[in-house]
Amino acid sequence: MVEGLNRKGLMLGFGAYLIWGFFPLYFKALSSIPSAQVLAHRFVWSFLLLILILAQRKEWKTLGKHLRNKKTLAIYALAGSLLAINWGTYVWAVNAGFVLESSLGYFINPLVNVLLGVLFLRERLRWSQWLPVGIAAVGVAYLTIQYHTLPWIALTLAFSFGFYGLVKKVAPLSSLYGLTLETMVLFLPAVFYLTLQEVNGAGSFGHGSLWVNVLVLLSGVVTVIPLLMFGSAARLVPLWTMGLLQYIAPTCQFLLGVLIFHEPFTTARLIGFSIIWLALLIFSTERWWLRGTPQVVYK
Repeated sequence: MVEGLNRKGLMLGFGAYLIWGFFPLYFKALSSIPSAQVLAHRFVWSFLLLILILAQRKEWKTLGKHLRNKKTLAIYALAGSLLAINWGTYVWAVNAGFVLESSLGYFINPLVNVLLGVLFLRERLRWSQWLPVGIAAVGVAYLTIQYHTLPWIALTLAFSFGFYGLVKKVAPLSSLYGLTLETMVLFLPAVFYLTLQEVNGAGSFGHGSLWVNVLVLLSGVVTVIPLLMFGSAARLVPLWTMGLLQYIAPTCQFLLGVLIFHEPFTTARLIGFSIIWLALLIFSTERWWLRGTPQVVYK
């Protein structure tokens, strides 16, 4: 244990990223259900679970106050839409056999966050922070040239989650209230979509095995719990620690893609991934070395 770190916060953060790391196993088990329906169920059951949590904590009045603020609702409507893009892309990618490319998206996400900070928050970086961003861009370009197409799944995941984090920087509420509003915004559209699928005879929930139906019902739990764990951990441990822990999830996903799902890991992919891993090594080392000093300078 590193001196000064909060043990509870460290375990919560580790647990959250570990759960996310094993998400491919969960969503592969739901491969018999169309990805769009899985996404809709995540929003429906997540919102209902969050409502139960708020009811248990008797915090209805506070939530109602935020519902009357149009600016707050607009912020969380945008955040919820970005979550839908991220979750939907991820579920589809896992079940279409692109676990490796999905892991690549979350490997480069920290560097995308840095780039978005420069573009939208007017952050200024040291040359040692620009270096890994440039190296990662070389890695993406190499993969693009080798496969004659952009790694669009990885980029969609990285940028959708990056913009989600950007929106959350200006969002006024705690993680619990914020996630409740984000899922609330898409709750009724999700219910409408699932109802329409059921009426058209294309609905999957309740028509498959008991195991699959249970997994669908648990989609809210597996979505909300790690997010709340992450939110608690972020308040208890330093930012640099969370920055290092975040590589647990894509590493687990990468190993699952290679060892369990046997996705092809060609020489070209090895080189491309290695370039991006080098960028992350430089990025993480720089953050760790300067963890006691500000990471960005604001104009």
